Order: sequence, then C-alpha cells, then structure tokens
Amino acid sequence: MKNIIIFSLLLALIVPQVAMARDEVNYTPQGSHFELLTLGSAQAVKLRLYDAGAAGKVVKTVSLKAASQPDGYKLWSADVKGDLKGRFYTFDVKYAGKFRGETPGVWAKAVGVNGRRGAIVDMRDTDPQGWERDRRPRVAPHDWVIYEMHHRDFSIDASSGLEHKGKFLALSEPRAIEHLLQLGVNAVHILPSFDYASIDESKLELNRYNWGYDPLNYNVPEGGYSTDPANPNARIREFKQMVQALHSVGIKVVLDVVYNHTFNIEGSNFQLTMPDEFFRKNPDGTYS
Repeated sequence: MKNIIIFSLLLALIVPQVAMARDEVNYTPQGSHFELLTLGSAQAVKLRLYDAGAAGKVVKTVSLKAASQPDGYKLWSADVKGDLKGRFYTFDVKYAGKFRGETPGVWAKAVGVNGRRGAIVDMRDTDPQGWERDRRPRVAPHDWVIYEMHHRDFSIDASSGLEHKGKFLALSEPRAIEHLLQLGVNAVHILPSFDYASIDESKLELNRYNWGYDPLNYNVPEGGYSTDPANPNARIREFKQMVQALHSVGIKVVLDVVYNHTFNIEGSNFQLTMPDEFFRKNPDGTYS
C-alpha cells in the first residue's frame, strides 16, 4: 500500500524469500490472471473460485500450468476469462501425491472474512476520494515525535467520544486528529495492522482482544478494525482513509510489521504453499 513506511531492508534480512514477492492475482474486467510460486517438487496446483468469502460451494476449479524457474522453483499460472470481481479464490498445492489444503497464497492483498480465501478486487475501488494526491509528510528522522498505539486501545473507551471506536476510521475523525496534534505528535507507530488469526471477524461482539502478533495474511489490513470484515474492499479503503487523514495534517504512519512472527506452522500459508521453505530448523529437525 503506497505511502506507508515498510522496512523492506529488515524484511529482506529476516525473510530472504521476499525476492519471491508477486501479485498472485491480477484482475481486469475481461479476465483475471492467477499465479503461484511453489517448490520445484510441487506436482499440481488447483485454483478454486467461490461466490462467498467463507462457506459455500466451489463454483469453478481450474488446474494451473507450471513453468520451471532457473532457481529450482515452479511458477504456476492460469487465466480465467470473464469479470470475476467480487468472487473469492484459493490455491491447493500437491506434494508427494497429496494436496496440502486451501490457501489464499503467501502474497494475498485482499481476503474474505477471517482471511482463509483471497478476494478478487479492483484496487481502484478501494481508493478514497483524493487518494492519488496523498503524499507522505516530509519530516527528518531526528525530528520525529512518535506516538505508539494499538488501533483498538486508542479509541475503544467510551470516554474517547469517537464514532468508530476500535476501528481504522477512528484515526480519521477530527477529535482524534486534534488530540494527536495537541500532543505535538508528527508520527504514529501502529501495532500490527495486518490480518491476524486469533480474532473471529464474524463474531466481533465477543470482544476478544489481541495485539496482533499472530499474522495470517501479511499484506491485508485486519478485518476486525474495519466496519465490515466480510467486505474485502472495506478494510482496505478504511485503512487508506486513516492514512490519508493523518498525512493531511503532517503525521507520518509507521507500521509494526512482525514478519518474524506467524500464528502457526502447519496451517500457515507458507507451509501450504512451500513446505519448510520459510521456517528455520534446528540440527535435530525441530523448528527453531
């Protein structure tokens, strides 16, 4: 997402596989291109399309075709004709004669509720008005005055007086902006904002809490902080609105990106896509 500080150098040091980063889905109204990078030992990849972000039957299954890469990996791809906007997808990779299970891939940019299916969106639909003019404030690092915050904690209390308590949009409200400016803040350091696994986005009324250090999809905003977790566009648009509002008054946005964390191993998108490629092991074979 543009105009957000992401420590790409740190990411490259922690996860050398960052060089594999790619758009696994490219949408146009005429058709969508899907691709997935796997280990060279992958035997097949299935693409499944759905009408819903959770539950519901498969509406179409497509077999991806592989092309070997010089580095020993395989790049699988397929083109699906027609306007797929609003539908959802998963990949399923076969290794050693067995499909490992459905995943939205490692690099999903949009997902359905609870992040188990990728969403096919036109990213232009997620842009708030004037987004193309958004610019990162220029503040010399030695002049930064940083407020570290958690999205929910900052605004959830009734005394905040904010409308969108616990949401991205809380930070776009004039009352919140004025509070930060009165403190003399010119940068906010926000605890994990990406899609994490421990909160059931379909049951937010249970009011469970987490700081977000259990990532599921590292490139998608957390649905629990949006006004509609079931709408893939909403979480992205509202995140952009938050950034836009802060930038407009000269406040930089710094994200806490914990690429060295994951919710689990076996069920992670990493393991479902490239078994043991992203996780370090001890000499005895246990995970470090």
